[in-house]
Amino acid sequence: MGPLKGFRIIELAGIGPGPFCGMVLADLGAEVISVERVGAQAPKPALDCSRRGKRSIALNLKSEEGVEALLKLVETADALFEGFRPGVTEKLGIGPDQCMQRNPRLVYGRMTGWGQYGPLSGAAGHDINYISLTGVLSAIGRAGEKPVPPLNLVGDFGGGGMFLALGIVSALLETAKSGQGQVIDAAMTDGSAVLMSMFHSAYEMGLNSLERGTNRLDTGAHYYDCYETSDGKYISIGSIEPQFYAQLMDVAGLSRDEFGDQLDKSRWPELKKSMEQVFRQKTRDQWCELMEGTDICFAPVLDIKEAQSHPHNQARQTYVDVDGVQQPAPAPRFSRTAPGIRFAARQYGADTAEVLGELGFQPDQLEAMRSAKVCG
Repeated sequence: MGPLKGFRIIELAGIGPGPFCGMVLADLGAEVISVERVGAQAPKPALDCSRRGKRSIALNLKSEEGVEALLKLVETADALFEGFRPGVTEKLGIGPDQCMQRNPRLVYGRMTGWGQYGPLSGAAGHDINYISLTGVLSAIGRAGEKPVPPLNLVGDFGGGGMFLALGIVSALLETAKSGQGQVIDAAMTDGSAVLMSMFHSAYEMGLNSLERGTNRLDTGAHYYDCYETSDGKYISIGSIEPQFYAQLMDVAGLSRDEFGDQLDKSRWPELKKSMEQVFRQKTRDQWCELMEGTDICFAPVLDIKEAQSHPHNQARQTYVDVDGVQQPAPAPRFSRTAPGIRFAARQYGADTAEVLGELGFQPDQLEAMRSAKVCG
């Protein structure tokens, strides 16, 4: 099941973008084994969809026995990834050199906010800091207002977890040819910068200003924004192309004399105010009846619960039920090797005995390790 079937990947458990990366790889068919701390707990881990499809073991990596157990697991793996500060795994005895001595073909993924080197590499940080440093946050928000953090989608998940997953898969492809492993340095600052490529180009071409909220895609344009409806909900309009803008004018009843010059940036604020008045005249559902499915480039602004029941998302099974938990389905779709969710999120350490047993540990050894709190 899935194009990565047959690959074994070890996840040294963390929070946020690391588990997300592991989820994506597991959805695509890889056998992902999440290594947790002995005694680690979290509220309702079974409801955490980032844990789905992974086996979970608990090891004390501050003990020699726990490190040796992990290194035995490394011998059987294709890749391992971690999200600690630089140097932490080396101190534990499970850094790239130690692991690749046991398995020269190992792909060793490292994800941090600032990267493995540089003046800030040892500092703490979060998504909001990483996207601040790379020009992302400065570009998001309305004119004259402070920047708006886009949740932690850009730094943690796009710039971090997704780029790490891409790096691991790319390295595995190379290893299949060369027979050699390598280390991946996935920094959220680097990934965030790459995600801004189009906006760097637009600025260099003179198409974008550095002043947020004044450009075509950052709420500056009246034809690319969200508008409140009469019932206090919102719709989104993205009528960039002239033919789509023409259809917007026709369906919304906008005067061509007033709205005809779409690209006159000097009039964008004025036209936006006029459009705000127009869209407040109907409810969100009424605008959906008029515009949804047309070439206007329209969609209602849904919350995550509403999104689960929208007919388009239901037709594509964009959301699935896994043991009573609604969550996003694996993506993208494949014609032959369909991704899937093999099982729901496991409790911490639920598969310790099974996985270590596969490595040759006997029941009496496991009992002794549990007693010594080497494993959970």
